[in-house]
Amino acid sequence: MGIVTPGFQGRPRVDAADLPPGQYLTPDFPVLSAGPTPRVPREQWEFVISTETGTEHRWSWAEMMALPQETPTVDIHCVTRWSKLGTTWRGVSLDTLLDGVDTAADYALAHSYGGYTTNLPLEDLRDGQAWLVHSYDGDDLPAEHGGPARLLVPHLYFWKSAKWARGIRLTVEDTPGFWETAGYHDYGDPWREQRYQGD
Repeated sequence: MGIVTPGFQGRPRVDAADLPPGQYLTPDFPVLSAGPTPRVPREQWEFVISTETGTEHRWSWAEMMALPQETPTVDIHCVTRWSKLGTTWRGVSLDTLLDGVDTAADYALAHSYGGYTTNLPLEDLRDGQAWLVHSYDGDDLPAEHGGPARLLVPHLYFWKSAKWARGIRLTVEDTPGFWETAGYHDYGDPWREQRYQGD
């Protein structure tokens, strides 16, 4: 998988109460990816949560769409310093997907079609903080933005909202993902400017 060095440097910062430090507002929705864009037909798509004991919970596209749907409106913040406020999505809360999953894990490693991974504390996927989304701004989520479905974890930098989501592996120990092994911060809080290891 090739590594793309993100751009978007040197833009003037616009002061805003809802803008984390070091960020600038954009009216666009920049596309940043490492490697080619996977094209996953919905009839072949599935999402799997696997526990630390190997137990798997699976959903097909139809099964995921039959679950209770939510329409969160959230701000998103990219590590490359752009922010987009008031974005509207539609999908399933991770609370719904994790309901009934028996686990003693403290961490999650999100997996994507195409091989991308990113790590998160499991508590950051609970309590109405994260979704598996399939729509953006009233339309199907385009492939370049992670369709057919991606994670949405808006309180962390956007690389934690893994595109082309295929599953989550629950783990007892933290396992760094793709960008984390390349030097990005393990947690990625935009309000604390946790862009890189040591921030």
